[in-house]
Amino acid sequence: MQARITIEYDGSNYFGWQLQAGQDSIQARLEDALGRIFSTPVRVRGSGRTDAGVHARGQVAAFTLPRPFDLGELRRALNALLPPDIVVLAAAEAADDFDPRRHARSRVYQYRVLNRAIRSAFEYRYSWQVREPLDLDAMNQAARLFVGEHDFAAFRTMGTEVRSTVRRVLVSEWSREGKHFTYTVEASSFLRHMVRTMVAAMVDAGRGRNPPGRISELLESRERAGAPAPAPPAGLFLVEVRY
Repeated sequence: MQARITIEYDGSNYFGWQLQAGQDSIQARLEDALGRIFSTPVRVRGSGRTDAGVHARGQVAAFTLPRPFDLGELRRALNALLPPDIVVLAAAEAADDFDPRRHARSRVYQYRVLNRAIRSAFEYRYSWQVREPLDLDAMNQAARLFVGEHDFAAFRTMGTEVRSTVRRVLVSEWSREGKHFTYTVEASSFLRHMVRTMVAAMVDAGRGRNPPGRISELLESRERAGAPAPAPPAGLFLVEVRY
C-alpha cells in the first residue's frame, strides 16, 4: 500500500527538501520519523525540491507502507515525532504507481515582499524586505509577460541538468495589502531558482530600475548573465501541487 501525504513546513532551519549528506532536510526528518514508526527504513518521494530556507504550505510526498497502518493514526504518529516546524496536514491512500513529481499537473508558488523602510522582527523569516517604494502596476505589467510558454534559460541557476528550459506559466500576478506585496505564480514545472529570479526582475521593475518590457528581452536573450541574482529564499512558499 502506498500513502500520499500533504505537508507544510517552515524551511528556515533546513537545507531544503532533499536528502543531503551531513545536512538537515525535510525529507530526512520525515524518513527518520517513519523509520521510528515502522522500525525499518522508508524512502519518501516528494513532488519537488524546495531549496534551503524555502517554505511549503502544500508539499506532497508519497511512500510505500512496510505494513498495514491506519492512515489517520499514521498522520498523528508522524506529527508527534516531527519537530514543530514540520506538520503533516493529511494522509491518504494512493495508487501503487502514483508519482508525486511526474503526475503533478502544475505547482503554485507565492512570494512575499515586505515593502517598508524598517525591518520586521517577525517577518524576516517569511518575506523579502524591500525598502524603496514599489510600483504595483509596473510589477504586474512585468508579471504578465511571463504568462505562456517561454524559454526560461535566463531565469535559472546553472548547474542542474534539465532536458529543456522551456516552461509554461499559467498564472503570474502581484497583489498588495498594506505594506505586503504577494506574487502568485502557477506553472507546469519550474527550473531551479526560477521563481526567485523572476521575482527579482519584477521588483527591479517596481523600483523603476528597469522598464517592465525588460522581461521580454531577458526571455528572448536566454542569457543568465543579464538577469538579476535570485531574490532571498525566505519569501518563497510552495502553496499547492495540483494533480
